[in-house]
Amino acid sequence: MKKLYLLLFFLMMAAVLFAQQQHITGPKEYFGFYPGDDRQLFNYEQLTGYLKELDNQSDRLKLMEIGKSPLGKPMYIVFLSSPGNLENLDRLKEINHQLALNTTLTEEQAEALSEEGKVFVYATLSMHSTEVGPSQSAALVAYKFATDTTAEVAGWLDDVVYMMVPSHNPDGMDMVVENYLKYRGTKYEGASLPGVYHKYVGHDNNRDFVILSQEDTKAIARVYNREWLPQVMVEKHQMGSLSARYFVPPMHDPIAVNVDAGLWTWTGIFGQNLINDMTNDGLAGVSQNYIFDNYWPGSTETCLWNNVIAFLTECASAREATPVYIEPNELMAYGKGISEYKKGINFPMPWEGGWWRLTDIVNYELASTRSIIKTASVYKSDILKFRNDVAKREVARGTEEAPFYYVIPRMQTDPGESARLINLLRSHGVQVYTLNSDMQFDGRLYSAGAYVVPLAQPYRALIKEFMEAQQYPERHYSPGGELMKPYDITSWSLPLHRNVAVDEIDKKTDVFKGKLSPLTSDVDYFTELPERFSAAVYSVEENDAYHAAFAALSNKMEVKRLDKDAEINGRVFKKGSFLIDGNNGEVWKNLMSKLEAAPVFIDNPDDFSAVEIALPRIALVETWFHDMDAGWTRFVFDQYNIPYKVFRPADLKEAKLSDNFDVLIFPDSPAEVLLNGKYKSESGYRSGNYAPEYKKGMEEKGKENVLKFINNGGVVLSWGRSTGLFAGTLKTGKGDDAESFTLPFTDISPSLKKKGLYVAGSLLKIDLVKENPLTYGMPASIGVFSRGNPVFSTTIPKFDMDRRVIAVYAGDDLLMSGYIEKPELLEDKSAMIWLKKGKGQLVLYGFSPQFRASVPAAYKLLFNGLLLK
Repeated sequence: MKKLYLLLFFLMMAAVLFAQQQHITGPKEYFGFYPGDDRQLFNYEQLTGYLKELDNQSDRLKLMEIGKSPLGKPMYIVFLSSPGNLENLDRLKEINHQLALNTTLTEEQAEALSEEGKVFVYATLSMHSTEVGPSQSAALVAYKFATDTTAEVAGWLDDVVYMMVPSHNPDGMDMVVENYLKYRGTKYEGASLPGVYHKYVGHDNNRDFVILSQEDTKAIARVYNREWLPQVMVEKHQMGSLSARYFVPPMHDPIAVNVDAGLWTWTGIFGQNLINDMTNDGLAGVSQNYIFDNYWPGSTETCLWNNVIAFLTECASAREATPVYIEPNELMAYGKGISEYKKGINFPMPWEGGWWRLTDIVNYELASTRSIIKTASVYKSDILKFRNDVAKREVARGTEEAPFYYVIPRMQTDPGESARLINLLRSHGVQVYTLNSDMQFDGRLYSAGAYVVPLAQPYRALIKEFMEAQQYPERHYSPGGELMKPYDITSWSLPLHRNVAVDEIDKKTDVFKGKLSPLTSDVDYFTELPERFSAAVYSVEENDAYHAAFAALSNKMEVKRLDKDAEINGRVFKKGSFLIDGNNGEVWKNLMSKLEAAPVFIDNPDDFSAVEIALPRIALVETWFHDMDAGWTRFVFDQYNIPYKVFRPADLKEAKLSDNFDVLIFPDSPAEVLLNGKYKSESGYRSGNYAPEYKKGMEEKGKENVLKFINNGGVVLSWGRSTGLFAGTLKTGKGDDAESFTLPFTDISPSLKKKGLYVAGSLLKIDLVKENPLTYGMPASIGVFSRGNPVFSTTIPKFDMDRRVIAVYAGDDLLMSGYIEKPELLEDKSAMIWLKKGKGQLVLYGFSPQFRASVPAAYKLLFNGLLLK
């Protein structure tokens, strides 16, 4: 026995010596500088290369790929925890699923799992890639927790699995770092990245967590709603430089009424510990209950509706890695929550000004990360037990409180959008069922195959939030005082934004009991291709019809549109529906795999009256000024196989538009930026923080070229602020050919705003004219996303001009979802107009027809514009 003890002793000593001798590469050793050093940044490949090295060297760190970015870069999670936890991840993941989803657990079972399980804290860093600090701190976070041997940290890591996404936006990280290094050491050091720091959406990647349209968004969301089901989530951001140094929860009002109260109190616990720990560490300027509300679910914190304790942090910014000096009298309070830049209950230790560096940001991020992990450790069992308790409460609410079910009938005007809605719910972790047999309830007949979403399930809050019409919870700073305005938009109702018919069951019933089967795969209406067919017919009422038509045209297939209604195989296809040639079988196979809706195949296309259409040659104008709306337009066009060429405003001065294009598109961008490369404000003009080559507008020469394009027969589509380009006095030509004219419309939204109109990003009803090429496939009325400007009035045209009102804001029931003040000012006003000048046409939209790819109900108004002749 003595020899055995000696052997064990020497083995233990050998293990200790081995651990001491084991070398873990430090960040400075790897990068050649310390993360946070002035004017130093590493890119995504360097960061993930370092993390891979730590993965090979440390048993406290594990790297796992979770998906791909829009440009194909691998996205990772770094798991930081004790070696035992990392070896036991499969079991811990199963515990997460049991606590999050199994509402039949007894109290004893839930408590036992809460003791056995670990708190999974999910941190996503620098989704906004100009906010470089969190990702630059990731290397230090990984290194410090991999090498800290104190008993305190070891205890935390035994209780907690920290899941860190080192860069939420790998593509943007590389773009921003490359741009910074390009100008480093020049007068333009710290210049903004021209364009969007993403393939498509730039800053709006934090607006995508309802519809999950982007690949990086999908990868991030899968972790919290279907795969790992963490209990805590933090999204790390940066904000402006002239106010608080750091924001921590709780958030400011208004908050989402569908979210369980316990989730808000838990965010408060994490926030109070954050402000306490960071202030005790001497980090000044930490604030809470300031600026940021949590009413709208489009950000990463959408997982709150999945019962995750979710919050964000925001650190003050430098100029990327360049220090900024801030004078004390430049510091200010703005937004909600702090009225003065002075010591207060939610701002206990103001920062006094001076130099602010990337090093400061990194230090604040390290301190906040330690605090979050510590809090998760201290409350480990309570947090885990809470996850199961809140799931049970949501099921109970779904059983006792209306609504009880949402029913989505199988027969829809646009079945493709219905399928996409159902599939989106499933991707959020919602359980959807199918109805096994026909049934009647409350005077309504539901056919077998209908889709049913019970509210008695753990993610009830998310289901209700996404499926109901939004009613903004008005909160005021004092009784009867100023309204607390929302941080972002106020409407995201999936059925209304997609024009999908959904029945809400508000009566408690067990009529569905025993008649439902779980939906186990995504919905599609794929139809096997017949061996031979002459043509396929797609209904103009379906968005997929346009996808099929543009794809076919791009493949040089013949496409026609019905010029009158036709009955085909017992089904009425309305005027504007598409007949697509069936001769290219390979194209059809590829096409059918991408569409949710199916066509009708026919052998007699010549029996129907139709007009052949051509693929339009489209030019899309996108500014260099982080033009997110243009990026969203590109995304929608790519989804629908719509080819286009991007022009920058300055390109329009020399472009041969009439020779090469049929349609010119101006998405929502300030007319002053498009024209002069500058923003206009009440105090004058200001240019963006861009190098000079990116601050060029089209100028009068480019504008005249656009007007010439219209006069020669071109089509212009414009919406939002860009419509201002075409208002007022316009001039073309020189000498004897000179012409000065005013198109027969005016934007009256400024006067409506002065009278009190306020639209907080809402879904408003418009009434559409019938039998117009722009409204093919549209119902009589539809919901569109509007901020209340522009709003058009028209007048009698002169000479070679004409105009038609295509859509007006509804006179009754204008607000479908969201919030509006003084809606009567908008009722019956023009929302969309068509103009003629010379041989050409303009379509001006007072709303966003493709807003953040979230309003498919309005897409056809844009697509029809592309096909104008």
